[in-house]
Parts: sequence; C-alpha cells; structure tokens
Amino acid sequence: MRLPLESLRILEACVSTGSFARAAEQLCLTPAAVSLRIRTLEAELGQPLFERAARPVVPTPAAALLAARVRAALENVAGAIDEFQATIPPLRLTAPPTFASRWLAPRLARYPSAGTSPIEVDVSADVRDPSAFDVAIRTGRGGWQGLEEYPLVPVEVTPMLAPSLLATRTVILPDALADFELLPHPDWHAWFRGARCELSRALRFVAIDYPTHELDANAALAGVGVALLSPVLFRPLLEKGLLIAPFSYVLSGPAWHFALMRADDPRLAPRQLCAWLREQAHEPV
Repeated sequence: MRLPLESLRILEACVSTGSFARAAEQLCLTPAAVSLRIRTLEAELGQPLFERAARPVVPTPAAALLAARVRAALENVAGAIDEFQATIPPLRLTAPPTFASRWLAPRLARYPSAGTSPIEVDVSADVRDPSAFDVAIRTGRGGWQGLEEYPLVPVEVTPMLAPSLLATRTVILPDALADFELLPHPDWHAWFRGARCELSRALRFVAIDYPTHELDANAALAGVGVALLSPVLFRPLLEKGLLIAPFSYVLSGPAWHFALMRADDPRLAPRQLCAWLREQAHEPV
C-alpha cells in the first residue's frame, strides 16, 4: 500500500505534539485540514489511529510505532540532504575591497542559505581571470567579452570631510574646498565641472595616494583631508555624523558596479546569486 507522504508527516506531527491543533500550527495548516487528513489516513489503513476521547490525543500503539518509523525516515532524508549539500562546491565570489566591506558584506549575511551553494569571498582590487571566479563584482561601463552583466549601482562620489577639519568654517560654495587639502582621486576635476564650479585657486592634494576608498575614508575621518567618496557606500558614516557631505551635488557614472558571471556557465547557482545581488541594489541594508 502506498500512502501520501504528507499524510504520514501529519500523523508524525500529531503524535509528537500530542495535539491536532499544535500539529496544525507546526505544519502551517488549519486544525480542520489536519483532522481531515487523519480521518482519510485512518480510512486508507482501515483502523483508528488515535483515541478520540483522550486529551491530549493519544495514538494507538500501532499508530505510535508507525509515527516513530516515519520520524526516523524523515530524519534519514534530512541527513541525506545535508550530506549532499556538504559536497556542493562553494561559489567563488570576488569583489574589490571597499565594495566588499561597505556594500556586499552586510547584504550577504541575509542571502538565503537553504538549498544554495556556500559562498567563498575573494577580496581583491585585481581583475581576476574568468576561470578563477563564478561571480565577480567589478566597476566599469560594461561590455566585458564572454561575461553576463548584472548592473547593481552607479559609481557615485561627493566630497566628504570630518567635522573636526571643518571646525568653525562654513563651506557654502565648492570653490571653498581650495582651502583644504584634498585626498587624491581621479574624479576631482569631473566633480568640480559637474558642480559648475570654475576654480579661482589651485587645488592642494595630500601627498599620499591611498590605494582604496576605504583608506581614503579612514584618512578623512582622521582629519587628513577632504575625500571624494560614495554616499551609497559610506552612508553610515554620514548618518552617524562622523563625516559631512557639504554639497548636494553627487557625480554619478558613467561607470557602474556590475555583478558578472561567465556567459557560458550553465549552472543556476551563479545566475541566482547575480539576480539576488541586483535585487539587493534596491533594498536598504
């Protein structure tokens, strides 16, 4: 005799909890649905499974034995699934340092783990060969040959500085930034052009050119100079008042942050991760 697995699972829950109502709650069913399934199962087996007069419900000896064997079978299935998932190779995800720490890490914590491959994160500013990753986050304008592209967020920058550096001064116009030392960044002149600022004085730059935006932010926090930083990546520092963004103008693009995967990769897991990352671009941390 073949019986529906769902009916046997309901029987096991009723025996384990000692209550149709608690079993229904555990299985996200209505008590009426559980009661109907049990009556149907009794009809299929040709004998009662519970002593209806007892509270809590008491299974018959035969039903208790059946439920115990169903429970053992379900545990074996769960164990088999765990063993299978343990053999799934991890997805290799590579990302540049600042984006990895400021954008990726807080979001990856909520990536659904059930039934998915484990994720192995490689943090590097170097561009990896496509054979060395399953999913890569990189910055550019698109058009990578042989790669499938998922645009995440545009590259945005605006000047930020520590309140201690500003002191009692009021920065109203972008030209006032010439009073400060600026942390080197290739987009400073593009930002001034976008802000419609014609500089009347030469800009002064800090002698150290830090290799990552994270280090630029740390230098700005220490009052070393004004940094050109992403308001998306460094929003927490702005919200806490640790840095100030004195101007509303934000230089956006033309480069974007993309999630990339090999176009010839037939697996579903990398595509699911890329699609999930794209969804996260529209969600708050």
